[in-house]
Amino acid sequence: MKKFLVRSEKAGVFFGEIKERIGNEVTMINVRRIHKWSGAASLSQLSLEGVKNPEECRFTMTVPEIVIFGVIEIILCSKDAVNNINSVPVWKIE
Repeated sequence: MKKFLVRSEKAGVFFGEIKERIGNEVTMINVRRIHKWSGAASLSQLSLEGVKNPEECRFTMTVPEIVIFGVIEIILCSKDAVNNINSVPVWKIE
């Protein structure tokens, strides 16, 4: 299944699969929030190459489903970027 980066007006950036889109509301599944990234100049580079500094990134654990309101950008990710993003360790409080 295709993976996307979805940017919202107020909730940030998300990485996962798009289940449904209605206007600027997107339902995603198998989703990680991209809280902070390092080693990519923009979401464009992140979507094509992933990150160069995974240890400096803050990508949350995967949640099964989320509805995002106020979506302003949807970018298809390359296979290389998907593999790279999936390899970034989960950022969480132990």
